[in-house]
Amino acid sequence: MNPNNIFYAAAIWIIPLVIAIVFHEVAHGLMARALGDPTAHEQRRLSFNPLRHVDPIGTVVLPLILAIAKAPVFGWAKPVPVDATRLRNPRWGMVAVALAGPGMNLLLAAVTAIVIGIASGSALGNAAPQSVAGFVWANLINFLLINIFLAVFNLLPIPPFDGGHVVEGVLPRPLAYQWARLARFGFPLLILLLVVLPMIFPGASIMQYIVGPPADALIRAYLRFANLFA
Repeated sequence: MNPNNIFYAAAIWIIPLVIAIVFHEVAHGLMARALGDPTAHEQRRLSFNPLRHVDPIGTVVLPLILAIAKAPVFGWAKPVPVDATRLRNPRWGMVAVALAGPGMNLLLAAVTAIVIGIASGSALGNAAPQSVAGFVWANLINFLLINIFLAVFNLLPIPPFDGGHVVEGVLPRPLAYQWARLARFGFPLLILLLVVLPMIFPGASIMQYIVGPPADALIRAYLRFANLFA
C-alpha cells in the first residue's frame, strides 16, 4: 500500500466516515423508537448496512473530492425517517432524537480512544504506513477525528443540522414553527455557509473558526484520555 496514492488517501478517510455516519443515523432511529416512533424500524433503516444509508453525493462523491484535495473531510447520509407526531412527547422527543446522533459519535470516539491507547505501544501502533497494519492504524486515528468532528459539526444550531432541531425544541412554539420552515432550504444553506461564503469572505469559514476550535479542544481531550490506557 502506498500512502501517497490518492486511493489510499481517500480510503483512510471514507471508510471511517461511512462507519461513523451509519452509527450516527442509526442512533437517531433507535432513540426515536425508544420514545415511541417506530418509523425507522418500519422502513428498515435501523440497519448497520451502509447501503441503506448512503447518499451518493454526501457519503461518497464529496468526501472523495475532499480527501483527494487534502481538505477537511465531512459528509452526510440519507436522514433516518422520524415522525414527530408518533413520539410520546414530540417537542422534547425530537430534541433527544437530534442529540442521539452526536452523542453516538462522541461515544464511538471514546471507545476508539481507548483502543488507540491500548494499541499505541503495540505492533499496530508502530506499523509502517504502507503495511496493512499501518492502513488499519490510519483508519483508527481518522475514525477518532471524524467522530469528534461529526459531533461538533452536527451540533451547529442551524437547520438542517441536529443542533437546529435542538434550537427548534427550546424555542417558544411560534418561533419554533418559523425556525422549522428554514429546513426546506437546508441543502442550499449548507452549500452557502460551507462553500460559497468562505470563497467570498475567507475570514468567514465556519469550518475553520466555528467548528475547528471546539473540535480541536475535544481531540486534545480524547487523546489525553487515550494516554490513560497507553
